[in-house]
Amino acid sequence: MLQNLFKTVIALLLVAGCATDEVKDADVNANDSNVATQDLNFDSMGSDSGNIAGLTTVNFGYDQATITASARAELNQNAEWINNNPNVTVQIEGHCDARGSIEYNLALGERRARAVKDYLVSQGVDGSRLSIISYGKEKLLDSSDSESAHMKNRRANFVPLAK
Repeated sequence: MLQNLFKTVIALLLVAGCATDEVKDADVNANDSNVATQDLNFDSMGSDSGNIAGLTTVNFGYDQATITASARAELNQNAEWINNNPNVTVQIEGHCDARGSIEYNLALGERRARAVKDYLVSQGVDGSRLSIISYGKEKLLDSSDSESAHMKNRRANFVPLAK
């Protein structure tokens, strides 16, 4: 009986995992097909490309979620782009390097994304057009164990979505 219960739980987890992935793909495809602002084509751009439709990725120091002076300059340009494209909402993705636990890096990635959102709102962007998500260390740009790789991975990316 315990073996049957175990098999049932595993089957439910597999089905639930598959259903979640399909919904995410459907949501992304629906959002991509509805974007009609300035002939923007988000289909060919991944969030890790560094510069999506004029939105520039910003980087962070080790174990930091503080907006640097150079990041402020980039974020000011991002704020201008977002304000000039009212039919687009933007998801801000917080990322970390490979060091540290999964839990710690998820929290740090969230702090990074929230700091970016707060800064953009302070620059006049409507906060309801911004969402945040943390990927922690799950989506590394460079998986090598070097300081230059770690620097690339400590970032906040921008993903434009249909409003």
